[in-house]
Amino acid sequence: QMSDAKPLAGTVGWFDLTIDNADEIREFYEQVVGWTSTPLSMGTYNDFVMSAPSTGDPVSGICNARGNNKGLPPAWLMYVNVDDILSSTEQCKKLGGELIAPIRKMEGHGKFCVIRDPAGAVMALFEPI
Repeated sequence: QMSDAKPLAGTVGWFDLTIDNADEIREFYEQVVGWTSTPLSMGTYNDFVMSAPSTGDPVSGICNARGNNKGLPPAWLMYVNVDDILSSTEQCKKLGGELIAPIRKMEGHGKFCVIRDPAGAVMALFEPI
């Protein structure tokens, strides 16, 4: 089964949108693209896993700009799989980019961080388990 294989480095694995009004924007995307949402408890509030209605497969997240997500730009954030997140972040810094959200564990999935490239564009790096 393909889904059990470790994602390949360099491939896009996920998209998140982090904004102040996740509830409203979740409803916007439900109506505009047809996604369905499942609340994901963040303790005192919910973020949302958005799924394709045809398959029920999760395709993206719509998150509140709170907690670990505070300060992230209100843009769709692409998560790119890498083999070694430490090596990737070192290269990023060496080449004029910066780390704007530190490396953190995503329990049961791997590690991730958010970088800004020298042109100012933002991307998340993800090292799967």
